[in-house]
Order: sequence, then structure tokens, then C-alpha cells
Amino acid sequence: MKTYPALEIRGADPDRLSAAIDDLPATAMEDRDNAVRVFFSTTGARDLAQSALSPDFDAVPIEVSDDDWALRSQENLQPVTVGRITISPNPESPFPNPLTVVIRPSMGFGTGHHVTTRLCLEALQAIDLTNAFVLDVGTGSGVLAIAACRLGAARALGIDHDADAVESARQNLELNPATRGVTFEVADLQTAALPQANVVTANLTGAVLVRFAHSLLNAVRDGGTLILSGLLSAERDDVVEAFEGLRILWEREEDGWVGLGVKKA
Repeated sequence: MKTYPALEIRGADPDRLSAAIDDLPATAMEDRDNAVRVFFSTTGARDLAQSALSPDFDAVPIEVSDDDWALRSQENLQPVTVGRITISPNPESPFPNPLTVVIRPSMGFGTGHHVTTRLCLEALQAIDLTNAFVLDVGTGSGVLAIAACRLGAARALGIDHDADAVESARQNLELNPATRGVTFEVADLQTAALPQANVVTANLTGAVLVRFAHSLLNAVRDGGTLILSGLLSAERDDVVEAFEGLRILWEREEDGWVGLGVKKA
């Protein structure tokens, strides 16, 4: 049975914890009754994070079953609608909205319920995707790539450095048989030569967006749009400065998180 390394952190403010793990390779956070669980793709990454967090947080290493987490989440998660599109955790549920994307819960990768994903979904609907090629960097569950094609894009490529994320995205694609033109590949932002796309989505972290601003800019075709999310409101100015010269087309803040849509001349 697949398990994921995690840290269980008690008595921590979730927003403060989110800021603390911004530079750490966490894949997801789960709020529990009296604790927050932070998940990692490898035990090595978790152990490094524990060392970094221990001075300020009570961080206990644990192993969590993906199946148990998914089943629990599927019981608790309800479909969420963002504009014209609905994200549902259950393929057996009736879909009153024809633009429904099914994303199976998995502890390591987003379901579409987190605010940063919702901001990206809003931004995708604020631009014209007709016949566009969309590149989703850090695709996770694949929700943005799948949603982009459901919203009119001709083709979408989702990339992630984590092979488990890519496998999860491919499984989610199979749950959406009406979706065409979506592929997923393993690729590391640090080393991969990114293809140029009309629209690039990057739901990462503020620190990663700043670090890889040049690579992300090069991946956007002239006249194209870059959608940025995963940044805290306190990081907004640093991220905008890293993408200096781009025109902000769309901006939204929710619960301390910021989403941006910027245009490349």
C-alpha cells in the first residue's frame, strides 16, 4: 500500500506554518482536529523539513496511507464550482454542470479545493483559451491542464518533477474521458527546456516563482499570458518585481493568497 512521509504539527497557526514551509519541498497540507499534516514526496525531504521547522514547531514524522487519506477525503470533500467549471472528487457523483472535472483525492497532489488552485481556475476563465496551447508547470493532480482543455484550449501539457504526481495526473485524466489534447510528462523546472506556450500556469510558491522567473518567462510566447499562484500576499511585490515589464491583466487575493495573470508583450 502506498504511503507518504509527513510531519504532524500540533498547535501551529496554518498561515504561519504555510509561510514557514514556503522554501521547503512540501507537496500538501491537511488540516486536522488539533494538528496540521504536511506531506512530502520523499522521507529525505521530510527529514530536512523537520530539522528546519523543529526550532519553532512541534513537528513529528509519520507515514500516512494514501488509500486511507483518499477515502477519508472523498467522504468529506464536496464538489467546488469556480465560475463555469466544477471540480468533483467523486466520479460516481451526478454532474449537473457539463464543465465538470473529476479529480480523485490524493494526499500528495491538489484536488482543486485549495484557494491557490481556485485562483488559477478563475484566471484561466478570464482569458481567451480558444485554440491555445497551455503549459501547466508543477501540474500535481493535473487539474489545471484538464480544466484548460475543458475551457477551450486545443492542447495542454502538464509537467512535474515528481513521477508520482504525473501518474496521479494521468489517472485523473482517465476519469475525464470527454477531455482531449492533454498530456503529462516528468520534467524538472531546474533542468528541463520548457516548450513555448500561449498560456503558462505556475501554481508553485512565491520563492520558486522568483527563482525561476526567467525560465517561466521564456516559456511564454510573445503576446501570451502567464498565470501565477501559490504566493502569499506578503510575497506579491517580490514576485511582480521578478516578472518586471509584464502587464498585469488580472489579479485577485483570497485568504492571504494572491493570483496573477500577466501579459508578455
